[in-house]
Amino acid sequence: MRDNGGMPTPTPPADTTSDMTPTTTLRIGPHAVLPPVVLAPMAGITNAPFRTLCREFSGGKGLFVSEMITTRALVERNDKTMQLIRFDESEKPRSIQLYGVDPATVGKAVRMIAEEGLADHIDLNFGCPVPKVTRKGGGSALPYKRNLLRSILREAVGGAGELPVTMKMRKGIDDDHLTYLDAGRIAVEEGITAIALHGRTAAQHYGGTADWDAIARLKEHVPEIPVLGNGDIWSAEDALRMVRETGCDGVVVGRGCLGRPWLFADLVAAFEGRAGARAAGTDGCGVRPALREVADVMVRHATLLGEWIGDESRGVIDFRKHVAWYLKGFAVGSEMRKRLAITSSLEELRSGLDELDLDQTWPTGADGPRGRTSGNNRVVLPDGWLKDPYDCAGVGEEAELDTSGG
Repeated sequence: MRDNGGMPTPTPPADTTSDMTPTTTLRIGPHAVLPPVVLAPMAGITNAPFRTLCREFSGGKGLFVSEMITTRALVERNDKTMQLIRFDESEKPRSIQLYGVDPATVGKAVRMIAEEGLADHIDLNFGCPVPKVTRKGGGSALPYKRNLLRSILREAVGGAGELPVTMKMRKGIDDDHLTYLDAGRIAVEEGITAIALHGRTAAQHYGGTADWDAIARLKEHVPEIPVLGNGDIWSAEDALRMVRETGCDGVVVGRGCLGRPWLFADLVAAFEGRAGARAAGTDGCGVRPALREVADVMVRHATLLGEWIGDESRGVIDFRKHVAWYLKGFAVGSEMRKRLAITSSLEELRSGLDELDLDQTWPTGADGPRGRTSGNNRVVLPDGWLKDPYDCAGVGEEAELDTSGG
């Protein structure tokens, strides 16, 4: 295994050819993102340690967004929130995703970031489908209220100064209440720099198949600014295909990199047309580490978490949720999986991993979907929410919950 700035790097496969088109530079305000690959904000996942792993595998290329930060908690300088917005010195540009429902509070949070130099880019979340958020009118329910959305975007852009502001959203509440085209036009009118669209409705959650045609329609609808596509990118080939089929300006990768931070090495190689990119039409990603290499990355990830938190045991405990993703498809055994998922020290984690058959090659089928897949949910909304898409009925502060985002 080669060493990449202290990071164990899985060995890519032999050179293959691909029918990729030349990559154009994605611009987020003054920031050039080349190749046009963005790590999706995921609550409890895309903290500084995980961003470090992904960035190291990418060679520092791409854009890596923080996990979702609630604007009210930021304005109140909540201790946990202030830790979440800590960036490693090597992170450039520093990118924060904000979640807010009140225009005034969003404005205060954005001004705080701009005036105190806390980040170089701000993304706004309008994609969260979680019931405890949508029932209060937040997340993916909010764009239905066009005037409220406009007010939030106006406050954010106005308070950001020279910082670029982008937004991430879904198609709408359900197939009968699509909002993405109206929301895209409002975003352009209010000065949003770029839009990321997850090709699912709130009702779909993460189930079914992402609608890439919607991404193409949004790109045609708002040609003035970059549109990024999100949804069902499990491999570098998926990312290239999304760009070819939709004309989008870049891709946002979320669940596809769970337990696979090395996916970013393959994404960069694919967009640049280098070794490591697999031929179009083949399955899986180009980087296919053996279990020995995966185990090294797992220990590295847990170590970084402990250093970030300031406590080794707490770092390993936080890492537990990643174990199943890293070991997907490998012959490990249910008892060992359970044992590894309750470790509380680096020594215990390393010892357990060393008992495995570390010479196992990358398993067939391990490149596909991972993470949450539930779908066809009834979207819980405030009473009367759908009666008037322009009524700015108040959204309570309780809608600002620390939850995953879309």
